[in-house]
Amino acid sequence: MTVKPYTPEGSKKTQVAGMFNNIAPKYDFLNHFLSLGIDKIWRKRAINLLKEIKQPLILDVATGTGDLALEAHRRLGCKVVGVDISTEMLKVAREKIAKRRLEEVISVEEGDSENLPFEDNSFDAVMVAFGVRNFENLNKGLTDMARTLKPGGKMVVLEFSKPAYFPFKQLYLFYFRYILPWLGGIISKDKAAYTYLPESVLSFPDGQKFDAELVKAGMTPIKRYKQTLGIATIYLSEKRAQ
Repeated sequence: MTVKPYTPEGSKKTQVAGMFNNIAPKYDFLNHFLSLGIDKIWRKRAINLLKEIKQPLILDVATGTGDLALEAHRRLGCKVVGVDISTEMLKVAREKIAKRRLEEVISVEEGDSENLPFEDNSFDAVMVAFGVRNFENLNKGLTDMARTLKPGGKMVVLEFSKPAYFPFKQLYLFYFRYILPWLGGIISKDKAAYTYLPESVLSFPDGQKFDAELVKAGMTPIKRYKQTLGIATIYLSEKRAQ
């Protein structure tokens, strides 16, 4: 059964959009607080995988509050287009972009990851951080991301995964299932959102299973990079020639 934030009824897409609208004001603080700031390191590592592409035009799917897009421009000096279904998250992203006076190189717009408003073969790279597990239809989302890539273009996906080794696995799962929802719920005032987070991660097809999903979407997996004992994984793939 598809994991949804609030109720079994209704589309996951609508519920996810509503969830992120609810938690947008506290999202950045909770991200960094609950991960002890390690998520910033993961983002930098993900972007570094694209540093060999000269002046890339990058699509950032599920851009949220724009952290990955901003970091990509800072590290690569590139133009980035971000897209997200949450209007409130995009408001935060636009405020960050305006504060840094980067409106000419970073733009964000409302859009659906499964029906991206861009032409085929438009981008040199596409990236997404902590977003693919929220797709209503994973294959459709990945396939549409691949569609927007130029042949040979790179896709970088940063997503939570499940640690495999004792005792870290057991300690992490206890924190993830009990401590994180409690803390996240108190701070965000939306406990369901932070109960959904571990449920969505535990049900997500990570590792080799996600590589298989990339293949189905028209991508060729290159390498997986496990982060912090497997808490997260960075997946690098390349669009197959048509």
